[in-house]
Amino acid sequence: MIAIGLDGFRQGWVAVTIDGDRCSIAFAPDISWLAAQRFDRAAIDIPIGMTDDGVRLCDRLARAELKPHGSRVFSGARRWLWEEFSDPASANAEAMRRGQTRISLQLWHIGAKIMEVDAFARMHRHLDLREAHPELIFLRLNAGEPLPSKHTEEGLALRRTRLISHGFIHLGDWLTTQRRGTGAKRDDILDACAVALAARDPGGCLPDGDVPRDSFGLPMQVWF
Repeated sequence: MIAIGLDGFRQGWVAVTIDGDRCSIAFAPDISWLAAQRFDRAAIDIPIGMTDDGVRLCDRLARAELKPHGSRVFSGARRWLWEEFSDPASANAEAMRRGQTRISLQLWHIGAKIMEVDAFARMHRHLDLREAHPELIFLRLNAGEPLPSKHTEEGLALRRTRLISHGFIHLGDWLTTQRRGTGAKRDDILDACAVALAARDPGGCLPDGDVPRDSFGLPMQVWF
């Protein structure tokens, strides 16, 4: 079983591969890197499958699962936001005109990544590529107890400890030497590791059962 976990950062994607008892890390400039890899299943921390109004059951369920930290789930992605507009103010004005919810600046700024993965997933339907959310995975790894924010030293340290206990013995080197000069942050690497674990050994998905699909047939389901 070869599993890959991907998490986006400004210069590209952090890619963590688990191949048996071996783990490796790479920093890919774009998602097309994945098409050249040999793997059984990949998971990625980005929305896959979008609705016209930005409402997805998987987002609502993930927010409920992460309470009181539901805001860690960015929801509301819509293709037309980035296809038709070049600034968030105009996009949100159109959303309100349509009677839809506005989107956050955080979601707007990862729009290029969302659209990159959307095009890739639609073109490579034969690949087992799943959406995953690191915070749901860390919740599972921490026995259902929410972790402090990954933007705090305590939160980073706890995530690192959980991952090392699950076989990422080289994580210390990845967070220092390997990361240097890439532009990736520590939490990007930790999230990619978590998503790789979900690709190898998924603990479940939201929603469970029948998979809702968008107008292009892409699944709207979050794994953890």
